[in-house]
This record gives sequence, C-alpha cells and structure tokens, in this order.
Amino acid sequence: MQQTRLYQNIVNKIQEDIKNGVYQIGSKLPPERDLAQQLGVSRTSVREAIIALEVWGIVEVKLGSGVYVLKNQQDIAEPQTEIDSNIHPLLLPHLKEQDIITPFEVLEARLHIEPFLAELAAKNRSAEQLDEIKEAFLMNVRDNLDHSNDHIGDRLFHIRIAEASQNNAYAFFLKYLLGQHYTELFNRMRTLYTPEDMPLRSQLEHQEILLAIQNQDPAAAKNAMKKHIQNVIKIFSRKVE
Repeated sequence: MQQTRLYQNIVNKIQEDIKNGVYQIGSKLPPERDLAQQLGVSRTSVREAIIALEVWGIVEVKLGSGVYVLKNQQDIAEPQTEIDSNIHPLLLPHLKEQDIITPFEVLEARLHIEPFLAELAAKNRSAEQLDEIKEAFLMNVRDNLDHSNDHIGDRLFHIRIAEASQNNAYAFFLKYLLGQHYTELFNRMRTLYTPEDMPLRSQLEHQEILLAIQNQDPAAAKNAMKKHIQNVIKIFSRKVE
C-alpha cells in the first residue's frame, strides 16, 4: 500500500472484503492488531480507517466488543467527510473541507512543532501574551468544570502559546492543525477513545507548560509540551479491544 492517504487505502480494502463476502453484514471485523498485520500497516492507520468507516455508516464500533459490519459497500453513498460547525472563530479560516487530514497525521505534526513553539514562547513572550495564555488556561479549567465537549479553552491555550512564540508562520500552521480537530473523523475518535479523566490530565499538563513559560524556562516548556502531546497520542493509540 502506498503511504499517501494510507487510511483511505485500508478503507477501500475493507469495503472490498465486505462486498466480496469476506465480512458479512452483522459480523465482526478482526481486531485492529490482526488487520494491521494482515495489511502490513500500523495499528493507528487501521484505527483511522475504522473511524472513517463508522462515520460513513459502514461499521459500528462497540468498545470492549469489537467492530461490526452494518452495510455492504453497494448500500452506501459516496463518503463525505464533514466539518463540525462548532468551531472557534480563530480556527475557521484555517479549515477547508477539501484539506482534511487524518487525526494521527495532525498529532504527529503537532508533536514536531509544538515543543519548539513552547520553547520560543518561554523566550519571547511579553507580559501581555503571558496574561493571554493564563486567560486561556482558566477558560480550559472552566470548560472542564462545566464538562464542556467543545474544549475551546484547550485549543485557545495552544494558540496563545504559538502566538507568544513571535513566529507568525508557525502560529498560522498550528491554527490550521488545530482546525483539523473539528473534523468529523477527529470528533469521532475523541468520542470513542477519550477516557473520562483525560480533560483533567490535560489541564494538569497545561499547568506545567504555563509555569515553565511564566518562569521563562525554555527547556522546561519544551519538555512539558512534548510530554503533553506524546500523552495525547498514547491515549488515542491505546488498545481498547
């Protein structure tokens, strides 16, 4: 399989197997691990494909039970990936339907750039920008207390750090990546695989990042942000079968 749009290749293969009767309607797909071995791909790529198939109504994911076939390929319309309308205004200009990328592509890119942005923010932030980061953090805390599903404070916290880096190009790129968190694929992955305590975990990790930026400690800010993004990837990659 080619690396380009790998999840779509996996989707096509599973759809073809359903069409050919390898997987009957009502039957359960093999576990992610087994599918990954069969197809010679990573388990995270299989997970993205399964999420896409569920968004399009072809399968149903039942955590703790498995993935069940709902429809034959012939029964479905051409898949359309929709964007959640509940998106922060700062992110809307950076999200176009035709530009959608997959959840783990987004997280991998964030892992490469956000630690550097946190490092720059600790070096370059102004007092006003620090106040904006603190304000976003407090919004994140309020969101968690209100059990919000929008996570506006979380997104804004990362945006304010990017802006405090004083590098507009990096800030623009990060806003684009965060916009991808509002696609239907990312929303469904978050719904399926977010543990109940994840918002609080992220809040505590955000606090560590904030303190490092406040103390103008670039190394600590970089390491705290790297740990935070790695933990998010680990949570969304964890085995739940």
